[in-house]
Amino acid sequence: QVQLVETGENLVEPGGSLRLSCTSSAMNFDITAMAWYRQAPGEQREMVASIIHSGRTWYTNVVWDRFTISRDNTKKMVSLQMNNLRPEDTAVYYCSQGGTYWDTAPTYWSQGTQVTVSS
Repeated sequence: QVQLVETGENLVEPGGSLRLSCTSSAMNFDITAMAWYRQAPGEQREMVASIIHSGRTWYTNVVWDRFTISRDNTKKMVSLQMNNLRPEDTAVYYCSQGGTYWDTAPTYWSQGTQVTVSS
């Protein structure tokens, strides 16, 4: 059973920045696909960014120029740097671990972090 532990700040004013990190216990972390999702109240959980084993990334349109996903295989960690945050970015953020290589379909989830963007 893989465990994902998420850490990071959770409150920021509009225009500010936050960084979330997620550490995996998986033995084969370096060849797995990782992603960040978010779920706002009353909304479905949506993928906001993903990174596959090669380092190739994907972003949803509303965050592509503000968020950056990265991975550090030596630390088994994936991070999400969020800049120029907006109130509509308020949501619970989760990291997920998928299958190997390019398979981003989530198999494991972190506990989630409430991110609030408010003045």
